[in-house]
Amino acid sequence: MANLKTYYAEAKPIHQYIDDMSVNKENLLSIYKEFEPPTNNQRLDSINTKGYHYVLVITEDWCTDAMMNNAILKHISEQLNLEVRAFYRDANTDLIDQYLTNGKARAIPIYIFMNEKFEQQAVWGPRAQSVQNFVNKLRQTLPDKSNPDFEDKEKTFHQTVRNRYLTDHTLWNDVYESILKTLL
Repeated sequence: MANLKTYYAEAKPIHQYIDDMSVNKENLLSIYKEFEPPTNNQRLDSINTKGYHYVLVITEDWCTDAMMNNAILKHISEQLNLEVRAFYRDANTDLIDQYLTNGKARAIPIYIFMNEKFEQQAVWGPRAQSVQNFVNKLRQTLPDKSNPDFEDKEKTFHQTVRNRYLTDHTLWNDVYESILKTLL
């Protein structure tokens, strides 16, 4: 199994990853442009003393969670001067299998924050708690999978999640705060 430095070397710089996106590029860029991170945030000074240097993002273009969270991470990485690279989850599942959500799900995005020696210092993802709560509550409205309306209701569910991710500044702030809390 490869080490984090090897995966990082194989990953795309975040700007190239965004340029190469074909599914959620415009939406990610829209969130990035609309989100305004706090200015004069003293927590950033504290985080800067912790030695973070690199971020390895496990992601995929089609993922709506990645669409929103990667836009927020881009702001954070610029504020902290972190080098970020994106590794496609499905290109080599050995990496994501080291970061399973609840020990079983290959949920993305996952952010691996590393020092200058490519040693893992913190991990975040795939969602801020408030985002997870929103998704869980909405998921409760879905009928059982055996229900003939399940597929239509599931499509509506995914569209509702996508629309909320694209417009809800509170969720964006919650993601920002959740990542910073992890880094502190």
